[in-house]
Amino acid sequence: MTTLDVYKSWLGIPEGPRPPGHYELLRLVEFEDDPEKIRANYKKLNAHVRKYASGQFSVRSQELLNELAKAMLCLTDPERKREYDQSRGRVSSETGAQVADRTLGGILVNRKVITRDQLKQAETFAEARGLSMRDAIVQMKLSDMGTAAQALAEELGRPYLDLTDVVPDDSVLDRVPRSTVKRYACLPLFIDEDTVLVACVDEPDHELQEELQLRFDLPIRAVIATPLAINQGIAKYYAAGMRDEAVAEEALKNASGRAGKAAAGKAGKKATKKTQTVRTRYRDLTPQEQHERNQLGYIIMCWGFVVPVLVDQFLLKGHVFPYKHGPTFFPFDQLLLSFFVPWLVIWWVFKEYWR
Repeated sequence: MTTLDVYKSWLGIPEGPRPPGHYELLRLVEFEDDPEKIRANYKKLNAHVRKYASGQFSVRSQELLNELAKAMLCLTDPERKREYDQSRGRVSSETGAQVADRTLGGILVNRKVITRDQLKQAETFAEARGLSMRDAIVQMKLSDMGTAAQALAEELGRPYLDLTDVVPDDSVLDRVPRSTVKRYACLPLFIDEDTVLVACVDEPDHELQEELQLRFDLPIRAVIATPLAINQGIAKYYAAGMRDEAVAEEALKNASGRAGKAAAGKAGKKATKKTQTVRTRYRDLTPQEQHERNQLGYIIMCWGFVVPVLVDQFLLKGHVFPYKHGPTFFPFDQLLLSFFVPWLVIWWVFKEYWR
């Protein structure tokens, strides 16, 4: 039985490497830099592949839809696109069109979605109500949620994704509990080249990144989606009974164990390094380290004089050799430690600490 080549049959991609590269998959010219062109081709191919979503090719259709989404997300993410292009031999590191105003409002003005006056009104509206610019613009009905979210993604240097175009990987969803996705308003999607793609309404905070990195033991890369799409995704993929919370907790437990061992290993290395530093000979130190050790040695010698004198004068005086009939011929109490300890300290600094 011949395996169906969906790339050739459905997308018209000639025979060649399988899976094809991102540009070939999205039917783009090599090193295409226009994000709008990339998204337009993606949308067109996405709609075409959806025709095969029912029937015997439903599974393969969804796999190809997710492949298209991964390719689009890579080529609309400035950092990832730069790395990908360089891996394909591109010399120039410059990609994408340069926009003078990279803020969400400025991007929408440049695209003629809103005017300068409307932008000022939105800024006043957002400040008065404590809203983000995206939410203010949407609430004022100056733009739809998708357009505003796409402008936010461009401001943040992140790719934008319409969640209706993809189906998240169940194995990825299972490792994050509903409580986490609800708390952070995010939706884990799938793993792409050892990176977990996560849909977020905004730039993910440090806590979310730490938790997801702990659960997956992989780096996290955010893609921007609308709040409505993420809430709908959570309701759809985390409906009652769909996810086994025990799986997520077991994954977290195992990840915590690995993290604990790693931390212990680092702590052990740190302690070993510290011990080795203490035992480092003076002549093996750098000039800066030698200077610091010299200064500390002088301080130690000074305290080696001061402390014994204070102890002699305020703690031992008159107690070691009590005065019965007036002072003794020689004031032993006042010099008992002062006479011996400073010389021992000086000897230790010169013979051991500065050795």
